[in-house]
This record gives sequence, C-alpha cells and structure tokens, in this order.
Amino acid sequence: MGRSRLTVYCIPSINCSCENLRPMTMDASTVAAWLHSHPDFFETHPQLLGDLQLPHPHGTHAVSLSERQLGLLREKNRQLEHRLAEMIHYAEQNDNTSAKVHQLTVLLLQSRDLSALAPALRQFMLTQFEVTQTVLRLWGPLTAFDDATLAPIDPTLQSQITQWNAPYRGPAPPADVLAWCEPGSEPLRSFALLPLRGPAGLFGALLLGATNPTRFTPDMGAFYLTRMAELIALTAWGLAQHPL
Repeated sequence: MGRSRLTVYCIPSINCSCENLRPMTMDASTVAAWLHSHPDFFETHPQLLGDLQLPHPHGTHAVSLSERQLGLLREKNRQLEHRLAEMIHYAEQNDNTSAKVHQLTVLLLQSRDLSALAPALRQFMLTQFEVTQTVLRLWGPLTAFDDATLAPIDPTLQSQITQWNAPYRGPAPPADVLAWCEPGSEPLRSFALLPLRGPAGLFGALLLGATNPTRFTPDMGAFYLTRMAELIALTAWGLAQHPL
C-alpha cells in the first residue's frame, strides 16, 4: 500500500500570479510535520476535534479524534498501573526475603558448634524458603574434623566450583553434586549451589534442592543467595578455626 498523499490546489487571487489551478501534492509526513510545528492548530480549529473521524482500534466503527486520544490515554494508564503493581509485588518479595536473611543472620550468630550448623541450616531452609534438601559440604583446611559434612570431594568438582563468580541456579547442577542428595519421595527439580569462600579461598559449598521447578531458575537474581553464602561461609570458617 502506498503512502497517503494530500493534493492542495492553488486558487488564483489578487495576490496570486497563477494562471491555472496547480495541484501541489503533500504526503502524510509533510502534513504530520506541519501539525507538529503548529501545535495551536486545533486550538484555533476546535470543531475539527469532533468532526475528524478515525477508525476504532478494536472495532469497525469510527470515533472522533478526541475520543481516540482519550482511548490512548486510558491504555497508557492501564500499562502504567500494571507496571506499578509489578514493582510493588517485587518490592514486597524483596522485603520478605530481606527479613528471612536477617533471621538467618541471627541463627548463625547463635551457632556454637560446626557439627550442628548443617542440621540448623536444613531446618531453616525448609521452613523459611521451602527448600526440600540442604547439604553442607566443606573441605580444604577443615578436613581435620570428623563429620559427614567433611566427606571427600572430587578435586575436579572443587576446581569447577572455584571458577564460579556467582551461585548456580537451575535444574541441572554438576552430576557429582546430585550424589550429595538423599533419596526423597519427590524428585528435586531445581537447585542452587552456593560456593563458600574464606580467607584461604574456596573451602566448601552449600547445595539447596527444591521440588518446585521454579524455586531456582537461571534467570533469577543471585543477590540474596550471594549474601547468604557469605554469611554461612564466615560462620563455618569461624567455628572451624575458633570453636565456641
């Protein structure tokens, strides 16, 4: 379909030298540019707002220019209301998560024994974040402790986790990590793996497994998981070096 064009005829007058009617063709962009540069046009011709008929965007009938503008404003308001509701929803989620991370901080400050840390984390993650399985594994300088948490870890897996800049989130962590989980009645469908780093570098990892496939997804943010990993790593390292 070609571009809309407007034909304007020059009518001879006293001040016009035209001998014949001469059609001058303007395309839609020229008209639009002219209206844009003359914003007072509809103020001096208000009757056009009601006279101009435009196709209705959701029907076959025509509406006036003012009605069309009102419809556009209503649609824009609906979009803004949707965005505002979405922002409020995420803000409430962040407030809720912040409160839970604070509760975790209090729990870690009350920790007195490294062997009791893993059970405490399992219970907290289950009740506060609906995480079905929580597995804490430590290695490196902490292997002197006799605890299931300190079972040997494949050096290749250790090296792989060391290279991560953020916790893993998704449905398929490294296969060796899945062996840490205990068999359950429902299969785990999403995971988060948090590297734990201390003054000497990586010394452990925390695996979180959930039956909910959307609990941990690759596109979710890692801010709170990273903060939780830092808090847990600091606590575990401190209890290992200076048991209370």
